[in-house]
Amino acid sequence: MTQRIVIVGAGVAGATAAKTLRSSGYSGEIVLLGAEGSQPYRRPMVSKELLAGTAVERRMLLEAADFWSAQDIDLRTGTAVRGIDAGRARVHMTDDSEIDYDALLLATGARPRRLPGVGLGAHTLRGRGDIAPIRAAIDDGSLLIVGAGLIGCEVAATAAGLGAQVTVVHAGPTPLDRVAPETIGEFFRKLHADNAVEIHTDVVLTDIEDVADGVLATAADGRRWTAGAALIAIGAVPETALADAAGVAVADGILVDEDYRTSIPGIYAAGDAAARFDPELDAYVREEHWNSAQAQGAAAAKAMLGVAPDRAQVPWGWSTQYGLNLQFAGRIRPGDELEVRGVPGTPDIAVLGRRGGRMTGAVAIGRPADIRAARELIGARG
Repeated sequence: MTQRIVIVGAGVAGATAAKTLRSSGYSGEIVLLGAEGSQPYRRPMVSKELLAGTAVERRMLLEAADFWSAQDIDLRTGTAVRGIDAGRARVHMTDDSEIDYDALLLATGARPRRLPGVGLGAHTLRGRGDIAPIRAAIDDGSLLIVGAGLIGCEVAATAAGLGAQVTVVHAGPTPLDRVAPETIGEFFRKLHADNAVEIHTDVVLTDIEDVADGVLATAADGRRWTAGAALIAIGAVPETALADAAGVAVADGILVDEDYRTSIPGIYAAGDAAARFDPELDAYVREEHWNSAQAQGAAAAKAMLGVAPDRAQVPWGWSTQYGLNLQFAGRIRPGDELEVRGVPGTPDIAVLGRRGGRMTGAVAIGRPADIRAARELIGARG
């Protein structure tokens, strides 16, 4: 019988797993280990309310501070794991303490992708502890953002709203090109321009160096941009070091089967760090969105209790910029047949993707009903 389950990572995947274990009737020990010093919180707020300084503590936290003890969940914040002894089913902490486990869930998340050789004025943003230098640059008046993905565009909107001069440089052809088709990407380019934020696309940076008054970024074509500091927002890398050192199979993520089991019995993985096998694609797929991590945490918890997880949810997410809500579901891929609903160039548009008569993805502004319907059709494989 499983007497103690240890969860490494107190983000949404790990915290949801702990909550699901209890709500599913598990009565054994649950140890939830978080490297950050704070209670589990809503990470999507980092680039918006937390950066802006408008977050309300209770709304920011996943649960009230006394929830974890009331549920008999041993939450240990500011606690980092040094290694895993899979043979002895034991976790080694950085303070040299040890915890034995009957089952282990790795919800280690991801870390921001970095650019090599950049100066000290270039920062990344992942959690609460990363906010201070970026907010200082905003308050000082100027910020250069490298990457026009979700984080880059959200920070740009937040910083512009605080009165900073913001410039964004992006390697791709349009903003938000990892989640949105060109029509919607161009709408957001104009939206940012209307708020005095210029987004430069097709930029290949060769250097970001520290200068007397901040940073200087240079592109391969000779263009240059200066600002008080730079934010590098070019994606994330799964945290697989613990799993790899323990002998767990990893690639672009910790490889898990449909039941979130890794290559070592008794060890599971979920969230941003996990690459789950998708039998329809015959490939391992890693998701980086809040809703996916939440769903995976719940599913992994049930799998640890011997309950077969439901069919994987359709990945979906959202972004809020200048008060407008962008939603996306599934994946629109190159070559998909696109259907546009609403009015292009306005905050009332949806783009639906199909391939071979089957819906593959949807992106929308101001049309939540279209996203709900698309999620059902994609999930039904219709």
